[in-house]
Amino acid sequence: MTFKTFNDFYPYYLGEHSNLTCRKLHFIGTSCVIALIIVFFFTGKLPLLWLLPFVGYGFAWVGHFVFEKNRPATFKHPFYSFLGDFRMFWDILTGKLKAF
Repeated sequence: MTFKTFNDFYPYYLGEHSNLTCRKLHFIGTSCVIALIIVFFFTGKLPLLWLLPFVGYGFAWVGHFVFEKNRPATFKHPFYSFLGDFRMFWDILTGKLKAF
């Protein structure tokens, strides 16, 4: 599948994240990524940045492989998936999308 815009991609992305446990794990992983970035800016400890992909993708991939039973959209659409993670995080945070 090809998508011309992120707005075209996002409904597909949400369809790949229909399992609530998968969404929760994405939310937790993205929360941890944001927290690590904030801690990095206050401490300047560069090794924290090495943790970002492990924390972010670790939670997400457990959600996909164990609960959603699909392959992460990141494998085929890395940039839009990255944006999708943060958009879904925002939608969950603001109550627009259910995860909890």
